[in-house]
Amino acid sequence: MTEQYVDYAFADGAARITLAAADRGNPIEPVATAQLHDAVLRAKADGARVIVLAADGRFFSVGGDLGAFAGAADPSALLLDLAESVHRVITELVRGDAVVVTVVQGTAAGGGFPLAAAGDIVLAAETAKFSLAYARVGLSPDCGGSQLVHTLGLHRSLRLALLGDLLTAQEAADAGLVARVVPADQLAAATDEVVATLLAGSPQAFAAAKHLLRDAAEPATETALRKEAQSISALAGTPNGQEGIAAFLEKRAPRFS
Repeated sequence: MTEQYVDYAFADGAARITLAAADRGNPIEPVATAQLHDAVLRAKADGARVIVLAADGRFFSVGGDLGAFAGAADPSALLLDLAESVHRVITELVRGDAVVVTVVQGTAAGGGFPLAAAGDIVLAAETAKFSLAYARVGLSPDCGGSQLVHTLGLHRSLRLALLGDLLTAQEAADAGLVARVVPADQLAAATDEVVATLLAGSPQAFAAAKHLLRDAAEPATETALRKEAQSISALAGTPNGQEGIAAFLEKRAPRFS
């Protein structure tokens, strides 16, 4: 029986997609990504005007399933396939007409960070944290991580990518990524308020505004995602990439050459 990683509900013009593998930290892995893609396409078929992407548990997402990468016969091929699958999800979210609201209740790490940032409106609990984390395991950003430069700026993005720094929810708000930071117990109510505001507006006007602003800020999203997939896949097959993943799983410092 296939594990259920993603829950879906639709009502009154709003699709609510929830990453539901809380016991595993809502990892980005093939089955979860396929279910997420199906849910996004279902929201489109349902005519959703708003898509809410949220998560259960302590983590919004821990990012890639490094255990699966380490056990793969061909980690480069696995990473390429997975990155391209996630990128199809990202493309549907950012290019679709529905306004996407991402709701970050905990840590968004690795690919979970840019997945959260794919929202047109990002809401965060005070407990939320954001970390790219790729450098620690010898890999480069994917899932739209390179596109963070449009929101966060070049040098802040470089600091996050190279030094592995964390952004708190308030720091993410100060940087322009997060729209609202609220206490964790008020996150659901804040989400409902934002969704109600969006549903009360003109869907055609909102879709037009979204496309105009995103096209101005990120004119080459698909090209950037393709470069990300090629980069992380190539690094996964290198000795340093394999060492970084092994060190993470063994809970030790990596020995990069």
